[in-house]
Amino acid sequence: MKRSAAVSAVFIALAAVAAILTVNVGQFTGGITEADAFTINELLLPRMLTAVLAGAALALAGAVFQSVTRNPLGSPDVLGFTQGAATGALVGILALGGGVVAVAASAWIGAVGCAVAVYLVARRGGVTGGAKLILVGIGIATILSGVNEYLITRANIVDAAAASLWITGSLDGSSWPGVVLLAVATLLIAPAILLASRSLRILELGDDLATGLGLRGERIRLLTLTGAVLLAATAASQTGPIAFVALCAPHIARRLTRRSGPNLVPTLLLGAALMEWADYLARHAIPGRELPVGVVTGVLGGGYLIYLLAHQRKIGQL
Repeated sequence: MKRSAAVSAVFIALAAVAAILTVNVGQFTGGITEADAFTINELLLPRMLTAVLAGAALALAGAVFQSVTRNPLGSPDVLGFTQGAATGALVGILALGGGVVAVAASAWIGAVGCAVAVYLVARRGGVTGGAKLILVGIGIATILSGVNEYLITRANIVDAAAASLWITGSLDGSSWPGVVLLAVATLLIAPAILLASRSLRILELGDDLATGLGLRGERIRLLTLTGAVLLAATAASQTGPIAFVALCAPHIARRLTRRSGPNLVPTLLLGAALMEWADYLARHAIPGRELPVGVVTGVLGGGYLIYLLAHQRKIGQL
C-alpha cells in the first residue's frame, strides 16, 4: 500500500506539472491583458481540465475492461466501444448540429449499443471473460471503423474536415460545457467503480472462487462494464476516440505499484497525467505546428502494444 501511495503521489505531481505548463506558456511576463485572460480562461484551462478528466475516465475504463476480461489487451478501443461512441458522436456532429449535449448523448447511445452487441455475441455459450470478448470486440470495431469513414464521406466539406480532426483525437474543441459534462459523469460513475475494486480483484482469480465467496460474477461484470462504457463514451464525445491511453495506463500502473489486480486509483491518476503530457508533446513536438493529441497517443501506445504483444508471446500467453 505504501508503494501504491507513493506511485500515486508521483502521478499527481506529473499531472500538476503538466497543468502548469499548459496554462503558463511563458508569454504573459509583461502582465496579463484582456486577450491573455481570454486565452487562459476560455482556451487553455478547459483544454487542461478536459485532458485530466478524459484521461482519467479512459484509464479507469481500461482498468475495468482488463480486469473483467482477464486479458492484457482489454480496453475500450480494442473492444470497439470507443469506435461505437465515435459512430454515435459523428451522427451527432454531422446530423444534429454538433452541440455538446447532442454529441454526448449520441456517443453514449453508440457506445452502449456497441457494448450490448459485443456482450450478446460473446455471451453465447458461456461467460463473457477472456479472449472471446476481445476477438468479438475487434471484429465489431473493424466494422464500425468502416462505418465512421463512410459517414465522413457523406458530409459536406466543412463538416467532414471537422469530423476528420475529431476522429483522430483532439483537444482543440475543449470547452467549459464539455468540462462540466466530463466532471459530472466522472464524479457519478468513478466512485461506484472504485467501490467495486475488491470484487474485481476477486473475479480476476476465477469465477469458481468468486462464486464460492458469494459474488455474482456476471452481475458485477455487467455493472462495472456499463460504468466503464459510459466513462469511455463521455471522454470520446469530447475528445474523439483517443487511442491507447485506456490500454497502457493500467499496465504501467501495475508495473510501478507491483500489485496485482485492477489498481484503479493509480491507474486513474496516471491516465490524467498521460493525457496531459501527450497533449503537451502534441503542441510542442514540432515547432510552429500542433498535432492532434490522438497522433501522439497512437505513436506511443502503438509502440507499447508491440512490446506488450512480444512480451505475451515470450511468456507463452499468445
